[in-house]
Amino acid sequence: MSRVREIEHDEGNPILKELFAKERETFGSLFNTTKVFAHCPPILKAAKQLSAALEASGLLDPQLRALVYLRVALINGCPF
Repeated sequence: MSRVREIEHDEGNPILKELFAKERETFGSLFNTTKVFAHCPPILKAAKQLSAALEASGLLDPQLRALVYLRVALINGCPF
């Protein structure tokens, strides 16, 4: 049982509506981190923008980035 209630519905918030729809369209569901960050929609939006900027920077080869994601998931005991 998580200590922080996960938010899975946009509850009428336009920021959450946009971000939830995009993530569900891309991945089929919401990430747990998204559901937790949803308590503060501006922080969730900023975190998503930071992730997008890192992806777009081109500083990491896409194959290496995928390995980094996999390693972090394994370290944290998350399915990948």
